[in-house]
Amino acid sequence: MLPEIGQFTLILACVLSFLQIVYPLYGVYSGHQGAIKSAKILTTLQFLAVACSFLILAYSFLINDFTVTYIAINSNSALPWYYRLSAVWGAHEGSLLLWVFLLALWSIAVALLSKRLPAESVARVLAVLGVLAFGFYLFVILTSNPFERTLPTFPIDGRDLNPLLQDFGLVIHPPMLYMGYVGFSVAFAFAIAALLEGRLDSAWAKWSRPWTMAAWVFLTIGIALGSWWAYYELGWGGWWFWDPVENASFMPWLAGTALIHSLAVSEKRGVFKSWTVLLALSAFSLSLLGTFLVRSGVLVSVHAFASDPTRGLFILGFLVLVIGGSLLLYAVQASKVKSRGRYQLASRESLLLLNNILLIAALIVVLLGTLLPLVHKEIGLGSISIGEPFFNRMFTILVVPFALFLGVGSLFRWKRQSLEELRKPLALILMVSVLSTIVFLFVFAPSLTWLAILGTFLGFWVIVAVAYEIYLRATHRHSFKVGLMKLGNSHWAMSLGHLGFAIMIIGITMTQNYSIEKDVKLAVGEDITFEQYNFHFDHVTSLQGQNYTATVGTFSVKQGQQHIVVMKAEKRIYTVQRMAMTEAAIDAGFTRDLYIAMGEQLPDGAWAVRIYYKPFIRWIWLGPLIMALGGLLMIGDRRYRSKKETMKKVGAQHV
Repeated sequence: MLPEIGQFTLILACVLSFLQIVYPLYGVYSGHQGAIKSAKILTTLQFLAVACSFLILAYSFLINDFTVTYIAINSNSALPWYYRLSAVWGAHEGSLLLWVFLLALWSIAVALLSKRLPAESVARVLAVLGVLAFGFYLFVILTSNPFERTLPTFPIDGRDLNPLLQDFGLVIHPPMLYMGYVGFSVAFAFAIAALLEGRLDSAWAKWSRPWTMAAWVFLTIGIALGSWWAYYELGWGGWWFWDPVENASFMPWLAGTALIHSLAVSEKRGVFKSWTVLLALSAFSLSLLGTFLVRSGVLVSVHAFASDPTRGLFILGFLVLVIGGSLLLYAVQASKVKSRGRYQLASRESLLLLNNILLIAALIVVLLGTLLPLVHKEIGLGSISIGEPFFNRMFTILVVPFALFLGVGSLFRWKRQSLEELRKPLALILMVSVLSTIVFLFVFAPSLTWLAILGTFLGFWVIVAVAYEIYLRATHRHSFKVGLMKLGNSHWAMSLGHLGFAIMIIGITMTQNYSIEKDVKLAVGEDITFEQYNFHFDHVTSLQGQNYTATVGTFSVKQGQQHIVVMKAEKRIYTVQRMAMTEAAIDAGFTRDLYIAMGEQLPDGAWAVRIYYKPFIRWIWLGPLIMALGGLLMIGDRRYRSKKETMKKVGAQHV
């Protein structure tokens, strides 16, 4: 009975989303205040309906209701309860239900936290979100029903969740990633509502900015979690990068990064308004494109969900409708937008525009590198492969000017900047950056390559520039200590965002250039030494897990004569699917990771073992976490919470 209730509430949510489109828009264009106010009520009811549906599916997983086809395929009674819960979004149907649930969650957040916006503006935004929700509800109900029954016959037990997904990282990674994906729908809705209203002013940018930043924070954390999961779970000692489906999440991140910077300029200076709207449309459109790539079967990836052409055609049609409709509206209205601000070539506006251009250039590189092989194959020209060398080469070219501009951008004034005033600060930053690079590489690098020197220098260039800019701001009117306390959230957000990027660049540089990998044959009692570490193979034991059996290899690690750590690597066989999985042993450190993965046992009783030395790999994930922290500080800025600063009090400049 519960699955039927879940199905009913899902259909009810679909109906409510349709009413959320029609009735508020009727109120806006007829002046009917009751219809305008209904937007928040309908949004709340829609959220409650889809939340009920989602919770029923989750509960059905927890109680092992194998009369539901989706549960029978993706769960098992021996599966730990927390993996049964994550199995809700472990495959196509449940992940789509999670998508619409999160879209409803963002929608009700807009309804509840936009009390100081004009009611007509809120009604338009919620109506646009209703359009997106209605399309996805139809997709779930018509092609991807998670409540379909196996009755009258049903299995006694389920097929089990894919062992790759039986990991804590996959419990939290998809919800975070989806929160980012879906969160860009709010920026999209604000942009469409502003175009419909004929109002693109500083108020629009002001109220779009925290929502966009929130989505960007979630997407940043989601991508970092996915990278971390792939590093320790896939068992080959790197991080998963340039996989086509990972690219699908990277593209909206690039567009979102450009958008949050462009929104800052539009809010502060009233310029780039047309460009900002286009970025808002693009960020969510790329999220939809990623959904199509993952679920249409056009990509082959460990991350891909489905290969049903019916589903692919449905999403493609919805993609064309949403993107085409939004771009048509943009073409009609954006030509009338006028920027009120003026600025010279040497100004902060110019540098932000240059970095926006570089971000979009990087986005185009990823887009072409991901889609070109698909198009090439579909038009009958055969298969081509665009892999890691292409992306690495192109991004190296783009990151150099991006990091250089990023480092000094905050030193430039708005409108115009005298370059003569920056000669001494830039010389000081350059000198300290070069010295920091030399010392850092002398201490941590066993050899020098030009890529290592370049990447490390760019990282320190940004770090030193951020530190110098904070010093200037703090000592402008006060003592350094007092000045630091008076710096606002937005300033700290900018500084932490740039600092996180620099740390990530250094981490990637060191990992790419100085990682060491060895595939060795080891028997119990033998050892191997490299990078001043001695790995001794102590013994092999068996382990019985809740739904798997494992062979555990124990290794003692020494550095010189000093004992460092005991590491235990596992080779698991999952009971139901009989799939072998590697659970790597990792000794994590701030400046390096030691990584051991067990391979197969050889005929003579020895084992194939893979050992890695990964310098500074933790910095690759530390950087995004610092960037996300900066985003959270910006969201908490008092400008976006002050009751005195309403949209009505910001000078409206109509299209």
